[in-house]
Amino acid sequence: MKTLCYCSLILLVFFSCKNDKTTTNEIAQDIKPPVFDGIDDAIKPGDDFFNHVNKNWFDKAVIAEDQVGVGAYRFLNIPQQELLKNILQEVSQEEHPKGSIEQKVGDFYASGMDTISINERGIKPIQSILDKIETIGDVASMTDFVATQIKSGDYSMFVPYVSPDQENSSINILHFAQTGLGLPDRDYYFSDDASVKRIQEAYKTYLATLFELVGDENPTAQAAIVYNIEKQLAKSHKTRVERRIIKENFHKMAVSELQQKHPNIGWTTLLKNLGAEVDSLDLAQPAYYDALNSMLTSIPLDNWKLYLKANSIGSHDSFLSKPFQDAAFEYSKVITGQTVQQPRVKQMVRRVDRQIGFALGQLYVKRYFNEDAKKRALDLVNNFQKVLEKRIDNLDWMSDSTKVKAKDKLYAINKKIGYPDVWRTYDVSIDRNQFFENVVALHKDAYQQGLSELNKAPNRDEWGTTPSTVTAYYNPALNEIVFPAGILQAPYFDLYADDAVNYGGIGMVIGHEFTHAFDDQGAQYDKNGNVTNWWTEADYTKFKAKTEQIVEQYGAFTVLDSIHLKGALTVGENTADNGGIAIAYDAFKLTEQGQDTTKIGGYTANQRFFLSIANIWRVKMRDTYLRNYVTTDPHSPPIWRVNGPLMNFTPFYDAFDVQPGEANYRSEEDRIKIW
Repeated sequence: MKTLCYCSLILLVFFSCKNDKTTTNEIAQDIKPPVFDGIDDAIKPGDDFFNHVNKNWFDKAVIAEDQVGVGAYRFLNIPQQELLKNILQEVSQEEHPKGSIEQKVGDFYASGMDTISINERGIKPIQSILDKIETIGDVASMTDFVATQIKSGDYSMFVPYVSPDQENSSINILHFAQTGLGLPDRDYYFSDDASVKRIQEAYKTYLATLFELVGDENPTAQAAIVYNIEKQLAKSHKTRVERRIIKENFHKMAVSELQQKHPNIGWTTLLKNLGAEVDSLDLAQPAYYDALNSMLTSIPLDNWKLYLKANSIGSHDSFLSKPFQDAAFEYSKVITGQTVQQPRVKQMVRRVDRQIGFALGQLYVKRYFNEDAKKRALDLVNNFQKVLEKRIDNLDWMSDSTKVKAKDKLYAINKKIGYPDVWRTYDVSIDRNQFFENVVALHKDAYQQGLSELNKAPNRDEWGTTPSTVTAYYNPALNEIVFPAGILQAPYFDLYADDAVNYGGIGMVIGHEFTHAFDDQGAQYDKNGNVTNWWTEADYTKFKAKTEQIVEQYGAFTVLDSIHLKGALTVGENTADNGGIAIAYDAFKLTEQGQDTTKIGGYTANQRFFLSIANIWRVKMRDTYLRNYVTTDPHSPPIWRVNGPLMNFTPFYDAFDVQPGEANYRSEEDRIKIW
């Protein structure tokens, strides 16, 4: 989805692998034994396969002080950032033509590394913003200010973004979503849990510190006012689970109707100030804007000015002087458990990738990307597509008419691998002596880039993640599957590992992404990205019943002894994990090695396949981070991304002789199968 604000993308690990035509003897002779160095034989595979494979590694793994976890999954981006650092340190030390990719990337990085100048400037970069807030005299001038700030990346009470109309995916429209909060989730404002209470207090302290840093005299009282405004806004917010219901989060309305309904917001003027020429828009969560419209006049203007002041300082704190950065970290560490801030180099690598990442990505591709990986990955994705087609044909719960439409959607999926065919450009002037101004200029460019696509057909050359990022994703609105260059390299793919290991790595994740086209949300989109019902009524009823089984099963799982997973929040990812393993296994069994009975490293081919699955989700997180993760993330924790789907998959039982009485044993009739 193309947004006018920066949206972080959920990270998934992706792997590429070979498909060599070799004989059994060549296999046994040429491939190297797999290394599963975390196995604890005291734990039975049928009791806890994740810890059977990873416990010895887990007990020895050390999380760096400046990280929240270690291992695979999203933490594989840590070594990737070292490669980006190499590029940035090199280009920032050389002279380049003004306006070139190298100049923009290098000078942006250099400007952010000049901490002496940044610290010397203090609050000066945002002083003009604070002065403008003081001049606000009424609600109309306040919303004018908010619109101006949005165009510079300072979002507060409105969040506009551009993406396809879900009823007509051939055109981009303007959407507005609920926003306005500083805590991780709306539920945090109303929880009495001790850990959440600590986060609430840390956030209030953070707000007070921001006011103190700009010289205000009553920071604690001011922080309380801001917090109470946010708490009122939070009451109108939909929960994360409620926001998964596609049709209930799309409300296309005429601007004229909104103008009458929300006179205090003043939609006509707001849209004009945003530069958005539209006569209708999608109000994703109307209750939020109903509440905001009322609160704009029920809450004193001076209190709103404090809210905007806190928000504007907070929006800029990461690129102001050290005291502001320290204040932000003191708050965030209570959520994450991270004990020290990351070094400035790491912070700047992430910022460059986040704000001008497609320019950096071009340099990354030239230096590190092997073009052969792109072709090999595409071949593999195409093969997995055929496997899923066969699995659809064999479904016993779906009618033939729905199967035809499911396969039409499957083969309409657009595959993007490596890097964009058309690179995103940045219409900015970067000055290596003006870090704050560079950040704001890039925010403005991002806003204008999104705005330029309004009322046009979606740009299908556009990517939602930078090429250097270790990630993969499926986008239902465009019916596309995306695998960037960042993950098409070692150590994710080993040319000399056997197919069992690679299919257990790449297989699960490719299968996972394909299954997203048919999870609880993806199943509501047709092959063109429109939200429409392409199912028979009977088939969809059966499908919903099966996804409810996933919700119930995962809702019973716990972490940290007693914290239950949110089955309704994670159902999409859990459905994709279950489907991903099944698709990968079928694809693996079509290979010569998949049909071979030769043991390698003491394990059969099937055992190595499942051991590889557990190995790629080998992660250790801080307990504090994990607690928040379970509350806010749509993915299950790594242990249940392994144990959950495997307890539903009969070939796993056969591979490790899982028997009744073992902790994760499920009878055949209780094993859930959807795709």
